[in-house]
Amino acid sequence: MVKKFTWIIWGLSASCFGAPALAAIVTSIGTNGIDALRLQKAPYNLSGRKIAIGQVEIGRPGKFGWDKAVSKNTVISLAGVFLRNRPAKSNSGVDPHAYNVAGVMVSRDKALPGIAPGARLYSSAVGSTKNMGQPEECLSAQHIAMQNSGDVRVINFSFGEPLTRDPRPEATLDGNALLTLCIDWSSRVHDVVYAIAGNQGKGGIPIPTDNFNAINVAFSSRKQNIFNKVDVSNLAAANEGVATRLAGKEFNIDGRPSISLVAPGSNIPLVNPDGKVNKVTGTSFAAPHVVGTVALLQEFGDKQLRTKQPNWSIASRRHEVMKAVLLNSADKIQDTGNGLRLGMSRTLIDKQNRDWLTSLAYSDPKIPLDPQMGAGHLNAFRAYQQFSPGQSSPSAAVPAIGWDYRTLDAGASVDYTIAKPLVQGSFVAVTLAWDRLVELEDKNQNKLFDVGEDFRDRGLNNLDLYLVKADASNNIAGAVCSSISPVDSVEHIFCPVPATGNYKIRVQFRQKVNQSVQPFALAWWGVSSK
Repeated sequence: MVKKFTWIIWGLSASCFGAPALAAIVTSIGTNGIDALRLQKAPYNLSGRKIAIGQVEIGRPGKFGWDKAVSKNTVISLAGVFLRNRPAKSNSGVDPHAYNVAGVMVSRDKALPGIAPGARLYSSAVGSTKNMGQPEECLSAQHIAMQNSGDVRVINFSFGEPLTRDPRPEATLDGNALLTLCIDWSSRVHDVVYAIAGNQGKGGIPIPTDNFNAINVAFSSRKQNIFNKVDVSNLAAANEGVATRLAGKEFNIDGRPSISLVAPGSNIPLVNPDGKVNKVTGTSFAAPHVVGTVALLQEFGDKQLRTKQPNWSIASRRHEVMKAVLLNSADKIQDTGNGLRLGMSRTLIDKQNRDWLTSLAYSDPKIPLDPQMGAGHLNAFRAYQQFSPGQSSPSAAVPAIGWDYRTLDAGASVDYTIAKPLVQGSFVAVTLAWDRLVELEDKNQNKLFDVGEDFRDRGLNNLDLYLVKADASNNIAGAVCSSISPVDSVEHIFCPVPATGNYKIRVQFRQKVNQSVQPFALAWWGVSSK
C-alpha cells in the first residue's frame, strides 16, 4: 500500500500515450500479467456478469450521476456506495485511490479494461481515520458482505491498520486484533473471499495481514516486460536483515507466512476520476487482481450450476474452494513445453532473485508457503483450468486436475486416488485450505457485529497433507511429499514424482482444537500418463 501523495503524483495524462504504446503497457491482465483477458474473449466470454464483489477502504470511488468528481467519466459502474453501513452522501468521501482500485476490477474502458467489467461492485468508505478505527472498519466489511441479498463472493481490502493504532497493550501480529478476527469471522459466516493487500515496507499497515482465512497479496514488477519478480517494496522474509528486528511488528509472531499470492502491482495504468490515465504502484493494486479473478471464476461456476452440468454443486461458491484453486494454480517455475511443470507460464523470483525451487517452502514440509512469494504468481487462466473440471469425490478415482469440498472428522483421514499413473519427473501441486474458527460475542443476540462487541478466537484445527503411493497403508512414514505445518490454515505441496505409478492424496485431521468436524477445500494438479 502506497501513501496517498504517491498515488496522486504518479498521474500521467492519457494524451501522453499513442494507441500502440498504450496497448503495449496493458499487460497486468494480459498474457504477461495474470492472463485474464483470454477469459473475457470467446469461447469463454467471462466478464464477472451478475457476480457481486466488494471493496472497503478509507474512501470510496465516485459514482456517475451521484458525485461531481466523475461527472464526465462513465468508465466505472457501481452497484452501491456507502459510508460504513449507511448510504454514501453525494460528493463526500470520494477518493481517487479507491477509484483506481475499483478500476482494476470493473473498469469498462476499452483501452484499460478491468478484469471483471460485468461484476456488480459495492464499495464502502470507512471515513476519516482520525475518528474511526477497527470497529468501524469491521462494520463496513460486514455491511458490504451482506449486500446483493447476502450474496457477495469476494471483498477487496486495499488498506489496513498500523499496530501503533491498535488499542491492545504491546500489540503484535498474533491474529487477535479486532479487524483480523472480524475478517476471519466474516469469511466463514458470510462465505466471502477477502483479498488483503499485503504489508508493504517498514512502518506499514499490517493489520489484518495476520488473518488465517483470507488471501494476502504481495505485488510483482516487470522483468523483460513480464510480471515475474516480487517487487523490492514488499517486505522481505522474516529471517532477513531488518525484518528480524521487526518480527511481531510487521510479521506474524508464530512464523506463519503472511503472503498467499503475488499479483501485478507496479506501474499499472488506470483511469483516474477525471478521465486521465494514472500509473500506480503498490499492493493496493495487486489485491484487486485477485478479486477480479474470483468474479470470473464465480460467473463460470454459476453457469455450470444453472445448466446443471455434472460434477458441479454450490460448493463451487465456497471461499475455501476459491482459495485452494487460486493458490494451487499459481505460477512458480516456467514449463519447458513438455507439460511436466504443469504448463506454468513464468518463473517467479523473490527480491533476492531466488525461485521456488530454492525456497524453504519447497524443501521444508513444515513451511507450506514462501514468505515472499506465497504459493506463486496469480494466473487467472490457470485458475480457470484448475476450477473448470468441477468437483471430485474421494469415493471414486479422481482426474489429474480437480478440486473438492467436504468435511473430515477428528482423527480421521481421507484419500483421493488419482485415476491414471503420474509421470516420473512431472510435478504435482496440491493445496488444502480450511478456516480458523472465530465466533462473534454477540451481546444483543442480533447475529450482527455492533461497535462495542468483540470476537472469540477458538483456534485452528490441525490438518496435514500427503502424496503417497496408491498401495500405501495408513502409515504415512513413506509419503512421497508432505505438508505438515502445525500453525497454518493452508497446506501446500509442490514436488516432483519420483517414478511413474499410481498415487493418492491424503488429507489427515491431525489434531482437534475446536470442533470435531472440519470443513476443508482441496485442489490438485498432476500430469497423468496418456
